[in-house]
Amino acid sequence: MSTARDLFLIVMDAKPEHGVGQGDLSLALAGAELIDLIGGGAVTVDGDRIVPGWPPTPDDRLLGEAAARLTREPPYELIEDWLWRRGRDLSAAYQAALEEEGELTRKRSGRLSFGSERVEPVDTPSHRRAADRWQDKEPALTGLASAVGIDGGGPEGEPGGNDEAVTTVLAAVHDAVMELEAVRQRRTIENAAFANIWRAP
Repeated sequence: MSTARDLFLIVMDAKPEHGVGQGDLSLALAGAELIDLIGGGAVTVDGDRIVPGWPPTPDDRLLGEAAARLTREPPYELIEDWLWRRGRDLSAAYQAALEEEGELTRKRSGRLSFGSERVEPVDTPSHRRAADRWQDKEPALTGLASAVGIDGGGPEGEPGGNDEAVTTVLAAVHDAVMELEAVRQRRTIENAAFANIWRAP
């Protein structure tokens, strides 16, 4: 299992008071993929740019797709640009993959058979491994979860531990999620103003 898959399962387990938005989660998943590509030696980080190394052959299909989409010509891609480009609809892709692999199951809420469906993790070795990483407060996983509003009680100090590249990615994920929230708030204000124009006598 990859960090992105582990993150998705942890988010499903956490059931935060305020639900995690798909856009926020997609940005964090793109960051998780990048962290795994760094860990596997497929890329390095030079300042705020992603420098690809040898083309990797990850066992994970979605991580392989991420590696295949790296920009391999200079000037290399900014981390922030990667998060937005790769993150588009990424949470839906991970949900579909995890359902297909039997890591997630759909259940109906309420007693009636036509109640709304919700998705829940299945108790599998992969799910238990993700839970173990979460219990151990693994810096990358807790840092990514924190970006989408889930407090894992990670270690004090740098969110990525001693790994400067991971810390840089986590900071970019946090910034991107905050930017997305600012866009949402701006749209809410604009929509409210537009509605008021139509209500005006």
